[in-house]
Amino acid sequence: MPTTCAQCRQSFDVSPEDMAFLEKISPVWFDKKYLLPAPTHCPDCRMQRRMAFRNEHTLHRRNCDLCKKSMVSSYSPDKPYTVYCTECWWGDAWDPLSFGREIDFSRPFFEQFHELRTAVPRIALHVVNNENSEYVNLSGYNKDCYLIFAAEYDRQCLYGTQVIKCDSCVDTLQCFESTHCYEVTDVEKCNEVFFSKDCSNCSSSAFLSDCKGCRDCFLCTNLRNNQHCVMNKQLSPEEYAKRKAQLLNDLRDGKLPALQKQCDALAAGSIHKHLEILNCENVSGNYLGNSRDLRHCFDLSYGEDCAYVATAFRIKDAMDICHATDVQLVYEGMSVGYGSYNVIVTSGAWGVKDSCYTDISHASAGLFGCIGIRNKQFCILNKKYEKHDYERLVPRIIEHMMTPLRSSDGSFAGQEWGEYFPVTHSPFCYNETVAMDHYPLTEKEIRKRGWQWYGKEEDMPQVTKTIPAQKLPADIAQVPDDVTNWAITCEATGRPFKIVKQELDFYRLHALPVPRLHPDERHRRRMALRRPRTLHERICSKCAKQITSTYAADRKEKVYCEKCYLKEVY
Repeated sequence: MPTTCAQCRQSFDVSPEDMAFLEKISPVWFDKKYLLPAPTHCPDCRMQRRMAFRNEHTLHRRNCDLCKKSMVSSYSPDKPYTVYCTECWWGDAWDPLSFGREIDFSRPFFEQFHELRTAVPRIALHVVNNENSEYVNLSGYNKDCYLIFAAEYDRQCLYGTQVIKCDSCVDTLQCFESTHCYEVTDVEKCNEVFFSKDCSNCSSSAFLSDCKGCRDCFLCTNLRNNQHCVMNKQLSPEEYAKRKAQLLNDLRDGKLPALQKQCDALAAGSIHKHLEILNCENVSGNYLGNSRDLRHCFDLSYGEDCAYVATAFRIKDAMDICHATDVQLVYEGMSVGYGSYNVIVTSGAWGVKDSCYTDISHASAGLFGCIGIRNKQFCILNKKYEKHDYERLVPRIIEHMMTPLRSSDGSFAGQEWGEYFPVTHSPFCYNETVAMDHYPLTEKEIRKRGWQWYGKEEDMPQVTKTIPAQKLPADIAQVPDDVTNWAITCEATGRPFKIVKQELDFYRLHALPVPRLHPDERHRRRMALRRPRTLHERICSKCAKQITSTYAADRKEKVYCEKCYLKEVY
């Protein structure tokens, strides 16, 4: 069923499989099924809208509004919210039900829910069981970590996103079960691998691209189970030792940009697999593993019967969700986990069941339009009801949401039932969220859409002096201890940043130069290395077979179908 996206105005299809799922998850009250309508936005715009509600790595310093202590928060001090530190939010000094209110059938539901979301205290950071790791978010079970996000079970890791079960890794993106890695993207089970991407089971190597099972290699691509290689050429151990010594000299002499450029040129001339899919059946998307029956999904492992899902693990019967773990039967969800089941529209549900339109709620069931609820059931707009009253009121609210009403601020005009929250209702500015990572927009474009932009200048760190990044010594041995007291201005953006002692120790241990770019700019550049979440039809560069790929047909890379790729690299 072709239709036009309400936001970008592009045509998109709503498939029979989409409609079948919507009918499956549509709630039934008193033998009447309240059907969820077909999506009004295309898959990309739906994903962008959800991502605009997740702030992973933009942190601010502010005071807890309950205990008044200074804290790190994902909400800037100028946001119009009450924000509690983690201890206060989970404590007993306040009750989310005290903010409960009656539904007003003369006003749009979204407008009322937004007012409630503005009133109920929000948690500063989503963290659990971290030790000596103040500057992390949406993360748990980490120790001695700094500025890592969506990360779990890590030790001494810094500046990373999606870092899982790693030790002493710095500047990483999608890094799993690895140790002592630096500036890597999409690596797994690696040790002492630097400036590399799309690698697994590699060690003591640098400047690799798409290498598996390699050690003692640098400036290589498409290698499998090799050792002592430089620029894909086999060397003797003695020859390799000489070339490695030269590489270290080049780093000390400030030739890192030239090496990175050489690595990029080598990767551009290599072959590329059309998609990264392993142990899957009947799937479409990229970076998929151990899954079946997926449509247009990305970065998903152990999934089944899902569509339009990104960044998820152990998930079944879901459509239009991202950042989810251990969930089933969920529609239009962001940040969902811990066994959530039968949830329709959420921007934060952990252990939530049989609920609709929730925000940062935990271990509850029977919620409709609730925020911050914990261990409760049968609540509407944070007001507790008896079961029979809840069951009679929810269908009335759904019917009310099916009637188009314009919000007083003009943020929404149309049927609310089945729609995700408007971006204008996000508690974050657009450029603070992961939407900016995947759907970057300029300040002008963001403001034109009526969305929020965070433009406040950063406070200059308390420092003894400021130095342009280009004036830093290239040789880490010449960098003084008190560099941790300096402000360094990023050579690309001009933003100030600091080096912490833990990272300085890491650079010295591995003879690496101090970075010249702000951590946010380094993250942005790693994001740019990943393939876009868009599928294209093109032909295999080897056999001319028709294939689907994340590489557009007009891109110059050599893209092979799986058969040709495997024949070439193995």
